[in-house]
Amino acid sequence: MDIGLFIALLNPTIALALGAAFLVLWSYQRHRPYLAVLGASYAASAVGFLLQYFTLPVGMVMTKLVSNLFFTFAGCCLSGAVVARYGRKVPYVGIAILAAGGLGSFCWFMFVEPDLTWRIYAMNFAFGGISLLVAAELRTVRNNGPTEMILFVLSLISGVNFFIRTTIIVTMHGPFTNYDGFYGSSYWTTALLSHALLSLLIALCLFTAAALDVMKALKTETYTDPLSGLLNRRGFEERAVSLLHRCATAKFPVALVLADLDHFKALNDVHGHAAGDRVIADFATKLRSACGVRGVAGRIGGEEFAALLPLSDLASARLLAEAVRTLYSAGSVDGLPPGTKVTASFGVAARTGDEGLEPLMRRADEALYKAKKNGRDSVRLSYERPEAMFVHEPSKTG
Repeated sequence: MDIGLFIALLNPTIALALGAAFLVLWSYQRHRPYLAVLGASYAASAVGFLLQYFTLPVGMVMTKLVSNLFFTFAGCCLSGAVVARYGRKVPYVGIAILAAGGLGSFCWFMFVEPDLTWRIYAMNFAFGGISLLVAAELRTVRNNGPTEMILFVLSLISGVNFFIRTTIIVTMHGPFTNYDGFYGSSYWTTALLSHALLSLLIALCLFTAAALDVMKALKTETYTDPLSGLLNRRGFEERAVSLLHRCATAKFPVALVLADLDHFKALNDVHGHAAGDRVIADFATKLRSACGVRGVAGRIGGEEFAALLPLSDLASARLLAEAVRTLYSAGSVDGLPPGTKVTASFGVAARTGDEGLEPLMRRADEALYKAKKNGRDSVRLSYERPEAMFVHEPSKTG
């Protein structure tokens, strides 16, 4: 095979393969639209490179314009998808200005004052500006993980490549007067190789990010109770142990609240499991709201819930439990007949010293048992039992 043809087909082949891979990923993860945008970006890039070598029936000049339109579309899609993947607001205005400026300059030096060298500068500088714009957006998230840092660095390298490589190579080569020898020049060779390398690296990084998304989703499903939306017992215990460790290191107080829905099995039998599910979901919503962003809430059994509250002593945890109890018992649940009263009982314990999760839950459970035994719809506390203190005084001799 002719080496020139091999190089010509290298980038379109890589781009089409990557585009197809992203579209396959998107077909399985429709809730992540940035994957479809990435697929479109790489596919458009492949068409752009093919039209650099194969002329359409409309003629060479219009073919070059169409090729650069595909390149611009690919660059805009890629930059928007990368920024959207990391939860940043896509800078549509900045991208549009740079893309329109590049295409406008390209058309000027194509149709008004034909100059191949300036067309090269126009498109490369526009793509360089878009790359640096992406780097600026990723700067605030670059320390969130390895993929964020790698993509931030690759965006900077891409911007430098478009600006500095283009300027140095074109200056060394001299101005291009036409396309004779252009595709065998050092500029085009370095452009193809750098694009192939950067596109592969960016795609691999994005594939890694997509894989991490899937793993995170699977972990969330593993540790989350689907009915209540709270952590399940396994997830709660893991998060609680970690939180207790951090609070022990920082010397912060911690309190635990256990809750149990009163007469839940009877409610299920009378009104049906669908009504019972709504009762659980309603209570979980109130408990999650009361815990806020700092607390850890979980459904640890059928109708049993737990909330670990950092920076809370026994009194403040009791206030939270009373607030949830009052709000829950005073409200109504959709699907239940009007006037149906739903209540819950609570047990509260404050951490003593470096007490672990198991003994803390045992004390809170003992308090909850007292609340259930003494009429339900109440809050009971587990008071700390201070250890006996012995004072040794020096003996006196007369």
